[in-house]
Amino acid sequence: MKRKLRVRQAQTVLPFGVGAVLDVQGESFVAAGIEMWPQQGRTPVPSERLAARLGVTAFHAAPHTLNDLYDRTDRPGVPYVRFPGWLFCGACRTMVRFLREDEKPGEPPLCKACAAAPRLAPMRFVRICPDGHLDDVDWWYWAHSKLPAEQRDACSEAPHAWKAGRLSFLVADRASGLEALSIRCGGTRAGRPCGATRDLLDVLGPQPGRCSARNPWQRRNPDVTCGQQVHVVQRTAGNVYHPVVYSALDIPQTTEPKQTAQESDTAESVRDHGYWENLLAVAGTPRADLFRGMIQEDTGASDSLMDQLLAEATGTPAPVPATRPAPEKLDLSRDEWDAFAAEQFPEPTKEFAVRRGNLGLDGDTEEPWAALDAHVGGVLLVDRLREVRALTGFRRYAPHGLLVPADTSGRLRWLPATEVYGEGLVLSLDEQRLADWERDPRVRAHVHRVRDDLDASFRAEQLAETAGAELSPRFVLLHTLAHLLIRQLSFDSGYTTASLRERVYGRPEYGQHGLLVYTAAGDAEGTLGGLVRQGEAPHFAETLVRMLEAAAWCSADPLCAEHTGQGFGNLNRAACHACTLLPETSCQTGNTLLDRALVVGSAQVPGYFSDVLTASREAAAATATALGRPL
Repeated sequence: MKRKLRVRQAQTVLPFGVGAVLDVQGESFVAAGIEMWPQQGRTPVPSERLAARLGVTAFHAAPHTLNDLYDRTDRPGVPYVRFPGWLFCGACRTMVRFLREDEKPGEPPLCKACAAAPRLAPMRFVRICPDGHLDDVDWWYWAHSKLPAEQRDACSEAPHAWKAGRLSFLVADRASGLEALSIRCGGTRAGRPCGATRDLLDVLGPQPGRCSARNPWQRRNPDVTCGQQVHVVQRTAGNVYHPVVYSALDIPQTTEPKQTAQESDTAESVRDHGYWENLLAVAGTPRADLFRGMIQEDTGASDSLMDQLLAEATGTPAPVPATRPAPEKLDLSRDEWDAFAAEQFPEPTKEFAVRRGNLGLDGDTEEPWAALDAHVGGVLLVDRLREVRALTGFRRYAPHGLLVPADTSGRLRWLPATEVYGEGLVLSLDEQRLADWERDPRVRAHVHRVRDDLDASFRAEQLAETAGAELSPRFVLLHTLAHLLIRQLSFDSGYTTASLRERVYGRPEYGQHGLLVYTAAGDAEGTLGGLVRQGEAPHFAETLVRMLEAAAWCSADPLCAEHTGQGFGNLNRAACHACTLLPETSCQTGNTLLDRALVVGSAQVPGYFSDVLTASREAAAATATALGRPL
């Protein structure tokens, strides 16, 4: 019986990137580290700005394969390792520890104890730890955990407990929930049946036991210890996998510093040196100085260049001299905003094509259009854009856990990535009016309370990369506006909210005062143009007014509108699933730092678009009165 297991190339970065559990056709696998990717067939994905930001030299996409048939042994592909290793038969309830040597290409695991040979199913529980490790539950120990140690050791299955062959996964008829499930040992003890059994009522949560300090694709090393508390969770639980993905737009000009030709030649000489691999193997030990000195003597490389190359190769930060401050991280949004704010745009290319649009309200004195025009600084139509998304690693158990790099060997200088093409529109606010609104004491006091919650959150450092070192009112305003706009555009443009994404440019220190809403697909031809069409006049002005009218009311009001802290870490104010929140893939900050009151106003704080909303209501009331209709 042959089966086809398919994973698209873009899915090897998100959502089924390194370390992720993949459920497909009743089987379960985990994606291996990129050190196990095939050498041949990888597709280069160029992105100089993103490479400079992440400190790597290149990006590669997964190899192309015909029909994505990754279970064909004669075709290159990203390796996925079967996990969990413990399987069970739904008919006879026998548990089997399926080993790698038992795998047969194109064949699912089958039960050998049943005449009909039904397909084996994976156990639904796994072990994780805050250091990013993933392992099978020790089911033999679980079945015997209520027995004294001497009775456990007397079981005939004890010498090979990790692959015990006489366990059963039973379901009780007169119970429900986890209490109905149990593990039973069919071994012997002192010439009698062992019969050890325990239900799964208490299986979830922290459990005793030693963490394996590894992931399923890594070899066991008894000398490596973890020391973290292990937690048993369901295989598909949300805290099993927290990917860390960075993305950058391909813009025509960049401002990051580049290496000179001489530095590039020297760096290449260092990497090609015969002792380079030896240096990487002993990095961090006293012997490293010996190999480093010989390489520098032959190539003339400076200490700073050697530190940089070692940091790229090993994934560790380069040491910073005491006489020099630490270099500032490259802010990807800075160059992108400069490209959108340029006076003259470059010639359109297949990676970047942008043109100016407008609301079509020039000279319009009627309300609410005149007020709306005064609040909007400009509109850009992005007919073509290219985005590169790279996976740097993942975390388990908690979003702030230890980062496990995509290259778990620590030897590679590239990351897995994928490129997508699409379209979008840029909305910028009037800079002077925005600055005046930000100076309002009520606005500053309101956002200061959000900033206090952010400073107390473990996500403060992570969100600072997007929002800046100090949270500004304009960022919260623009971020909320992007969410509201995406929700409105999903009605008007035909795209779902999950297919639209945001990029918020709200850093006042860089003069940013706009946002980008875009959609991007894995197809090289990009998308169909519906989003750009919706950004043209007169559609976009009508979209903005409808957006404001919808944002003024939430089905959870007044609770939502008057909330003083909701969402993850109390980082949201007037924002909930009924009015503002988006799918996680659409938001830069994980649905945090949102406040609808800053857009439409409330009793405590004036909204940036409050007068536009008021003018819209008055115009609607005047029209209804003129037509003789009751309000």
